[in-house]
This record gives sequence, C-alpha cells and structure tokens, in this order.
Amino acid sequence: MENQFSGEKRKIIHIDMDAFYASIEQRDHPEYRGQPVVVGGLPDGRRGVVATASYEARKFGIHSAMSSKRAFQLCPKAVFLRPRFEVYKEVSRKMREIFARYTDLIEPLSLDEAYLDVTNDKQNIGSAIEIAKQIRQAIKNELNLTASAGVSVNKFIAKIASDIRKPDGLTFIGPSKIQAFMEKLPVEKFHGVGKVTAEKMKSMGLHTGADLKKLSEQELTRHFGKAGRFYYNIVRGIDNREVEPHRETKSVGAEDTFAYDLTSVDDMNFELDKIAQIVHNRLTRHDLQGRSITLKIKYSDFRQITRNHSFAHPVDDLYIIRDTAKQLLASTGPEGNSVRLLGITLSNFGELLPPTRRQDKSGQLRLFP
Repeated sequence: MENQFSGEKRKIIHIDMDAFYASIEQRDHPEYRGQPVVVGGLPDGRRGVVATASYEARKFGIHSAMSSKRAFQLCPKAVFLRPRFEVYKEVSRKMREIFARYTDLIEPLSLDEAYLDVTNDKQNIGSAIEIAKQIRQAIKNELNLTASAGVSVNKFIAKIASDIRKPDGLTFIGPSKIQAFMEKLPVEKFHGVGKVTAEKMKSMGLHTGADLKKLSEQELTRHFGKAGRFYYNIVRGIDNREVEPHRETKSVGAEDTFAYDLTSVDDMNFELDKIAQIVHNRLTRHDLQGRSITLKIKYSDFRQITRNHSFAHPVDDLYIIRDTAKQLLASTGPEGNSVRLLGITLSNFGELLPPTRRQDKSGQLRLFP
C-alpha cells in the first residue's frame, strides 16, 4: 500500500460516472429527464441486452446485462434507446482531459470509470479528497453529468468506496478504517466476486470479510484457486497493484452459469445471443477489436472445452461475434449434451481497421466511399 519511491501511502481515486449512457441521453433530451430510461436492446424482447439503465429505471429492478424483454416486463413505460457510442466516447475523452489536469497516472477501466494516482498531483493540492471534489465539480460544470468517487490508499478499496454513496457521492476510507470496513463487507460486494462464487462462499458459511479472514491462505486457495490468495490479501486491506496508464487489455469476454442445465441447442443459441451482446457492449466501451473469438463450454459433469476461430482482420461486429460463437458451438456436436456454462471471449487485439473498411452483417469486408 506504500509508494515504492517515497515510502508514503498512495493516494488513489476511483471515478465512476453515474448511469453513464442513460445520463447522457437524459442530458441531451430534456423530455427523458425523470423518466425510466433503458439504453440497449429493444423493448419487444426480440433481441438485445440492457447496456445501462437510469436510476429511475433501476427502481423497477432493471439492470445492465438484463435482456430487453425482461426489462420491458418490469417497466413497460420505460424509454428504450439505441446506444450512441460515438457520443459516449467523446464525453469520455473530455472526462480524461479533466483527470489529466491533476495527474498523468490515469488507468481507464472503460469509457465511464478510471483509477487516478494523485500521490504527487500536478497542482500540488496534496489532498486526494479535495482533488476528487474538484474533479466531480468540473464534470458537473463542464459536462452537465454527475460522477461518484472513492478515495483510499489502494485500487480495491477506492473502487468499492466509489459505489457506497452513488449517485453523485464521495467516500473516503482512510488507512485506519480499512480493516474494519473489509471485515463488515458482504462477500458479494467484493469486486471480482461474481454470483456463483458468492453463492459458493455463502454455502461454506462465508458471508462477510470477517468470515473470509478466518481461513488461511492455503484454505482459500484450495477452495477458490488463484483468487484465494487475492481474497486473503484484500480482506486485510493489502492491494499493491499500481495505477497503470498504459495497461494493455488482453481479452474481453463474458460468460454465464445457468440455473439449470441447457439440453436444447435452441436454448444454447439463445443464451449465446445474450452473451454476444454483452461482449459487444464491452468491446465498444473499451474501443477494441479482436482477431480471435473463443467459445467456452462447461458441461453438467464439469468437463470444460474451448473452441476458437481467428480472423485475418480485427472484428467487433455483433453479428460476427454471435454467429461465430454459434458455429463454434455447432462444431462440438451439442446435441445430447447438458451445458451448465457458456462464455465468449475476444482476444488478439490489433490496430483498428482504416475508416473506409467495415464488416457487413455477413462478416465480409467491404469498401465504403
């Protein structure tokens, strides 16, 4: 948790925009303000996944990665909008210009959130809390949007802190408060602990950080693999990861473990539709294209296989991702199998295609004027 150069505690800020896509739509369209807004998918449920929901929509139980069909069932009066990613990217660029006034140590996680190391800030303000206040105010004044911020001595705690007082909140968790905070934290609130892992922990009687802290590193590793060592450290407030301005993203993906085993190929393809949409949303948020698509399958007997396909050029097209995953599934002979998990990952990122070259829905490269 210390600065490797000076021995002092790091000062880390995590900035997280509030309902980013939906807030931009409400900003740009006054008629949507105060309304439940859902960005992504179509309300008739034919296809699509929610990318972001406004806070008004969240009151109905709508959340990101939910199918648009389910969102419509929960709130038929919601305003459903197609994403305007070019607009979101431009707003993200302006956000980073604001960050850069204070530090060059900026690690974007996506279009709407980033870590900042302000241990040695450009303006010699000295207080990470004051810097976070100024950044949030600049975002409000210049972009007419709100952001939440978490401030602490490492990335993990700062990220959790930014979520505590959302929306439009600021939370500081100082060194003397970290261990008590982590001991009280429910396991499902640990960044990186998904639904399946949280359920496994609870089945073992592990409900809070204090419960995790009772297990040795060896016990945690035995139950949770390599992540066990991370849990052992983080519940003690130990996170030595540095803010990496030039961190290279190796892959982008999504997977889902199903409540019941899938035995129908149609059901498998339906789930791949949803997963492909999530992957496409994440690629767009990170402004990435990949040359390799990998399909992950875990069967009911916990046997796991992967199949992949590589392209000559980087791709990010939803139709290509979806159809390739389905072709990879078909190549495994899925009939007669019981599937408990499916996942899609894009990797092997390269340079973006020139502006005049695009993939059409069939996956063929075409030249446009």
